[in-house]
Amino acid sequence: MKFFKKLFSNKVDEKPIESYQDFWDWFLQYEEEFYSVIKKGGSNRIATDFFDKIAPKLDQLKEGIWYLTGMLDDNTADLILTADGEIKNFYIIEELIEVAPEIKGWKFRALKPKHKIENVGIEMAGFSFSSDNLSFYSNDLKDYPDEIDLTIIHDNYSEENKQDIINGTYIFIDNYLGELDSISIIDNIVFKKKEDAEKELIPIEKLESFINWRQKEFVEKYEGVRRNTGDDSYASLEGTLANGYKLVATVNTDLLNWDTKASHPWILRLELKYNGEENNGFPNEEMYQLLDKIEEEINLELKDADGYLNIGRETGNNLREVYFACREFRKPCKKVDKIIKKYADKIEADYEIYKDKYWRSFERFQN
Repeated sequence: MKFFKKLFSNKVDEKPIESYQDFWDWFLQYEEEFYSVIKKGGSNRIATDFFDKIAPKLDQLKEGIWYLTGMLDDNTADLILTADGEIKNFYIIEELIEVAPEIKGWKFRALKPKHKIENVGIEMAGFSFSSDNLSFYSNDLKDYPDEIDLTIIHDNYSEENKQDIINGTYIFIDNYLGELDSISIIDNIVFKKKEDAEKELIPIEKLESFINWRQKEFVEKYEGVRRNTGDDSYASLEGTLANGYKLVATVNTDLLNWDTKASHPWILRLELKYNGEENNGFPNEEMYQLLDKIEEEINLELKDADGYLNIGRETGNNLREVYFACREFRKPCKKVDKIIKKYADKIEADYEIYKDKYWRSFERFQN
């Protein structure tokens, strides 16, 4: 049996973990104790003697890492690090596992792996989730033909229990397709009752082959598509918020009218927060220079020729937001994490990255 627990921060009086090597050096000191704890089993003991010890160490690398552990077989302890759907933590988990040492009796894996459909069965909140009661069909969206938009049917779905069914189904899909494919390939899922289905139902065991086929088509369609933005046109837009503050945006209008948006389906939104209360929500001159410096550094790291397009920025109401459309999600997260850490003593910053193949997030600039 595997045990699952979110990592919580606990400070301990040991050398701080500042690199992947630091973590594995620390782990090697205790791996025999950890192995013994996992082999003997017991959720309470695993929680106190393994989870609570490993948790603060991983938190020092990046908050928001979760994990699964258990015995893979009689002689092998299995440790799976998972982002639990938080896409911006995928790269650090993959990199950490990539440099894991070879330790006898241990197997280390990045992200929840895929399983054969016959081996996937979830029991949760009094409901079961398996190939016996799950099916699906594809929603063909005329205006968004490249999106993989699915309707999932669970035999017991109703308005009263929909949240339990939705949660359990997502866990089922994670285990069936694997965490990476379930998060990065599927664009949207809606849930309906069986009697409300609008198409013929497809057995859930055919979902893997369906999304692989759709993803292959997508990759072939947009493979090699790059965009040079050097000669693009830009527009300045201005609006007034409810609190009376002005909001100013500069956007690449040529990009917003580009007919190959789906080739760069990942949207990076960087937030840079400052105190502009004495300047009607806008930064002072010193802060303007810092904001522009940070954005310039990001532009140097994320170049259009490499598949990263700076769509524009908004400034006002004590916040600057910078937007990029990206071909993939790993490098943007890694570079932005590095820049946020570099300027942590000068400005509060955060970001999100999400999939939006048709850049609907920016329709407000066009309207």
